[in-house]
Amino acid sequence: MRAFVIGNVAIDEIMSVPTMPEAGASIFGQQQSADLGGKGANQAIVLGRTGLNTTLIAAVGSDLRASLIRQGLAVEPVDLRLIEFADKASDVSIIFTTPDGENAIITTTDCATSIRPEHVAGALQAAKPGDFAILQGNLSDDTTAAFLHEAKRCGMITAFNPSPLRPGFAALWPLIDIAFLNQGEAEKLTGERSETAAQCLRDAGVGTVIITLGGKGAILADRTGTTTIPAVRSVVVDTTGAGDTFMAVTLASSSLRHVMPDGLALRHAAQAASITVSRRGTRSAFPSQTELAAILAT
Repeated sequence: MRAFVIGNVAIDEIMSVPTMPEAGASIFGQQQSADLGGKGANQAIVLGRTGLNTTLIAAVGSDLRASLIRQGLAVEPVDLRLIEFADKASDVSIIFTTPDGENAIITTTDCATSIRPEHVAGALQAAKPGDFAILQGNLSDDTTAAFLHEAKRCGMITAFNPSPLRPGFAALWPLIDIAFLNQGEAEKLTGERSETAAQCLRDAGVGTVIITLGGKGAILADRTGTTTIPAVRSVVVDTTGAGDTFMAVTLASSSLRHVMPDGLALRHAAQAASITVSRRGTRSAFPSQTELAAILAT
């Protein structure tokens, strides 16, 4: 099985702040790091580190950030398919982190939203039935729909992380085999919380729904029912990338065992996410190949 991830790649500028700024406020902060990021790249990197064959389809400009992105991805176990737009600036994320480990993220998507439907078919030429098609909310509505339709035509398993949220996502649920959301996203999309929100998305056509609850764990809802998996205790330093780690390890655990996401996959994901939140940064906080191999061996 192979994973095809189409999404964004960015340079993350991480700023430590005492509290999240309110409208009109000026506060002091300290730059912690500049790191490779973007939800598409994050998920592809963790998937690759688990040992799953992974292809990342993303877009960059022709600027200094693009060079940094290429250098960073070159050392990861990921097959890279970068689309270059000479007239665009490569995407960047400004991440604010507070002492309690919470974060807020502002991301540009000039390159990600420039990926057009005509790029999709070429990106999946090597895909086979049963492979994963993985995407997030950073692409345009047309490209998101085109990728999902093409993936279903190829017999692929579609996994969708609808973040950032877009109004048009409601029409896509019947195309989604596995949806990953956090509690806030689930509530905004359905008006409900926890198990009720998961059931709403199942009723709308999603095959399997996984809702992360932060320190309270995660909910798995599929045709067999609803299960809550507890979180793994950890000292929370920075939650950036934790959701991407959780999604990637869930998919890797299930695919390496040739099953759909189950309780064991979520327990593996919780262990991996607990490592990510205990470290600062984005890519630098992800579990290593050795750490992931140890988790997946249990």
